[in-house]
Amino acid sequence: MLIRATIFTLLLLLVLTSITNAQNSNTGTWDIIALNTKIKKNWSVYLEAQTRSQRVTSNFYYHELKGGFQYNLANNNSLFVGTGNYITYPFPGNYKSPASTKEYRIWEQFVFNNYIGRVQLEHRYRIEQRWINGVYSNRFRFRLNPIIPINHTTMLPNTWYASAFEEVFFTDNAPYFMRNRFFVGAGYKFSKQFTLQAGFIRQFDNNVTTGGSGKNFAQVLLSFTLDKTVRKQASSQGAID
Repeated sequence: MLIRATIFTLLLLLVLTSITNAQNSNTGTWDIIALNTKIKKNWSVYLEAQTRSQRVTSNFYYHELKGGFQYNLANNNSLFVGTGNYITYPFPGNYKSPASTKEYRIWEQFVFNNYIGRVQLEHRYRIEQRWINGVYSNRFRFRLNPIIPINHTTMLPNTWYASAFEEVFFTDNAPYFMRNRFFVGAGYKFSKQFTLQAGFIRQFDNNVTTGGSGKNFAQVLLSFTLDKTVRKQASSQGAID
């Protein structure tokens, strides 16, 4: 596992370097660490932290911390309720106070999956209630995320996979369309507990006056999955024996 992680990290560094050079050092980074813990048969607790930068190694301007409760349905479908804090800092960033934007958010989410052969198609629907510097607004999001295992037919441990997604953001006020995100990348599922993914994301923010603006990011995701119910079952069986 350590050898695979080292190889993947080296490949990731090569990808980030090539992206940076291609974008004339204007590519930022988007780093994510996530923990999903199953606490009962159908219930999980999810926690996530993010940080973003204007450039690969500098100008860190944004961070967020969020979490919530997930109810797991059949076929990897789920219902979710979450909340979080989202902080943006003015240029050049590096978390220098005062923050330019402070946001508190609550959201409700439904994830539906269907399968075409080995391809998993994840459909994520999310409704958000947002307080940005104390001002309330609504936002609606839809993300389509195909996931394709490469060396196995399903997402077993020791599986390489390709992933991409397209996500659109809307509000209930004109001009309604707010944002678009496109991602393409690859990952490796080391075990049931640990997955590492890297790729390229393009974010476009709509603006009626200027026509909008875009930003490129190299994204890295570390994902940890724990199952507390397995330990409870093992403990119970041991007591019976």
